[in-house]
Amino acid sequence: MARKDIPGQASLVFDVALLDLHNPKDSISIENKVVPENCERISQSGDFLRYHYNGTLLDGTLFDSSYSRNRTFDTYIGQGYVIPGMDEGLLGVCIGEKRRIVVPPHLGYGEEGRGNIPGSAVLVFDIHVIDFHNPSDSISITSHYKPPDCSVLSKKGDYLKYHYNASLLDGTLLDSTWNLGKTYNIVLGSGQVVLGMDMGLREMCVGEKRTVIIPPHLGYGEAGVDGEVPGSAVLVFDIELLELVAGLPEGYMFIWNGEVSPNLFEEIDKDGNGEVLLEEFSEYIHAQVASGKGKLAPGFDAELIVKNMFTNQDRNGDGRVTAEEFKLKDQEAKHDEL
Repeated sequence: MARKDIPGQASLVFDVALLDLHNPKDSISIENKVVPENCERISQSGDFLRYHYNGTLLDGTLFDSSYSRNRTFDTYIGQGYVIPGMDEGLLGVCIGEKRRIVVPPHLGYGEEGRGNIPGSAVLVFDIHVIDFHNPSDSISITSHYKPPDCSVLSKKGDYLKYHYNASLLDGTLLDSTWNLGKTYNIVLGSGQVVLGMDMGLREMCVGEKRTVIIPPHLGYGEAGVDGEVPGSAVLVFDIELLELVAGLPEGYMFIWNGEVSPNLFEEIDKDGNGEVLLEEFSEYIHAQVASGKGKLAPGFDAELIVKNMFTNQDRNGDGRVTAEEFKLKDQEAKHDEL
């Protein structure tokens, strides 16, 4: 309003709507906290949080919302990746907690503002913490049940059959073998599952039930699985081990269960022509497995193992193995591998 438009000695009337106010000495304020009963851990500087939020001005005007994008906001806290007020307000939260964080402008976007946030605006963030972890976290294992005889424990190379429910920390179910009606089957230590799951299935006995919590760097990482697992999500697996088939010593895909025949090549070379073809070789190995004299590594394609064994013996690659080419793997007497 220009002064030239105001008559001299005029009384003025202003209708004012107070949008917000703050003092430069204000810190953030935390309001309306809803904390879960079970809060075993609170966030600290260096943790990585996934949370939803609605961001409003003090008059209720919405300026941003993670809910509208159907995606959490993910960030490290206490390290300057977000505005100072949020960096402070996200410390000391529990997984599943809801709170309101009121941020004065000098701890927000300052006098300039940003986008649709006015300069010098007091900001209100209503947040819901979905999960958090620290990059130094390992997996967490909680055993809920062990059978009376729990002496045979799973190890690298064993073939396992197990059921699981996979969920997020907020209880959202991602996958369930029980719902599918079939077990999940893997060879432990062969890279068939994420590293955290492989670690969580170690030293487990048949019949045992446990919960394994896996941080994202030991799970599906920042990328997650499109449409299935959110990026940077902490995963919870409730597991029951149903079957364990002992694997072979490390480095072996086939072993003999007894003494190896001194005339092994001659036994395989049934037609006595001095050379063994893949068909003869395969028939002999499968016969030894069927009789209990030999064992193939469980959980792998048996035909592929036999073919690889044959290829290893066929040193000149001509499709046939001669007596000169044929050798046993020189290691433990009862664990020789072709």
